[in-house]
Amino acid sequence: MSGPLPRIRVLDMTRIFAGPWAAQILADFGAEVVKVEHPKGGDDVRRMGFPQKDAEGRETGDTSSFLAMNRGKRSVALDIATPEGQADLRALASKADVFIENFKAGGLARYGLDYASLAEVNPRLIYCSITGFGQDGPYAALPGYDPIFQAMSGLLSVTGNPDGAPGAGPALVGYSVSDINAGFYATIAILAALHHRDTVSGKGQHIDLALLDAQVAAHSHIAMNYMVSGKMPVRAGTASQINTPWQSFDTADRPLMVAVGNDRQFAQFCTVLGLPEVPADPRFATNRQRMAHKPELLPLLQQALLARTAGEWVELLNAAGISSGPLNDFGAAVQDPQLRHRGMWQEMPHPRAGTMPFVANPVRFSDTPVEYGRAPPQLGEHTREVLEDWLGAGAAAEP
Repeated sequence: MSGPLPRIRVLDMTRIFAGPWAAQILADFGAEVVKVEHPKGGDDVRRMGFPQKDAEGRETGDTSSFLAMNRGKRSVALDIATPEGQADLRALASKADVFIENFKAGGLARYGLDYASLAEVNPRLIYCSITGFGQDGPYAALPGYDPIFQAMSGLLSVTGNPDGAPGAGPALVGYSVSDINAGFYATIAILAALHHRDTVSGKGQHIDLALLDAQVAAHSHIAMNYMVSGKMPVRAGTASQINTPWQSFDTADRPLMVAVGNDRQFAQFCTVLGLPEVPADPRFATNRQRMAHKPELLPLLQQALLARTAGEWVELLNAAGISSGPLNDFGAAVQDPQLRHRGMWQEMPHPRAGTMPFVANPVRFSDTPVEYGRAPPQLGEHTREVLEDWLGAGAAAEP
């Protein structure tokens, strides 16, 4: 095994997105990750997304959503409602470094698989619980999916077109952002807990992570803008809440995103646009003034940008040190020369499809590079193999 976590064993007893995403990151970093699933159906995400097809167009049984979250893992099928399944999982947990679960708060206690129970058999275990609302509080027992957390966290109050504009109203972020953010926080927390165990305490601990909490925390400066000023953030389309110009504009062929970070850049931007007099106008001299006078400023910029194509503007603006870029769809992103140079679009062998395309992990380690050695598993594919590897010869019953 390679990567920075080659001797870390992870039991991934999670479903859907947040937990599997965190476990996949650990697998990318070299951890040995075992996905624990119910023998009947397994992870619900096996049935979500678009069907994967082989070279002849035949469906393989895998889906795009499952493939996105589960590379680098082995799958063990256990029924934890049975004494045998509980015993096998406790035995595996005794050999693990990390246990990740996303059952309802307290849901695993009745099986003897909660943190307190597993800590008795493995005091060094890092046990990460990922739930919608956390292990306590008035909402702890409630179910929830990403759109609920986008709504409750305030995210939908700042995404979408502004009131009074065409198509005004909230717009759901186009991917399961609450799950992905929670997965990132879970990964960070697990690595921190492993470091504390191995350098300070010698003991594991319980991590309680809520998707709602994670999404609120991810608001970062937008939430702090409100807390400091009392001014309510609003839906602003593609525009920034604090800088201008910092949004998309129409050009002669397609939209262009522009991000001007300071007053000096604004002067350079206006020079490129053929509007050298605009920065001298007191209404536009500073970012604060530009924010106050956006209705007067933006039409001037928009009119100038209609004179050229997005590609022409990108070339001119980049040469002047102004950040800009086209609004790509995924087809254009796949062809983007920078992303292709960085290796963000990869393929790996797949036992049923032949090859499987995937989005690479973006982290670049100088000494322990990420490697992708295992396609997402079939349900229960490695039950016997893992039980024998972890628990010894003869430990595995018939799967």
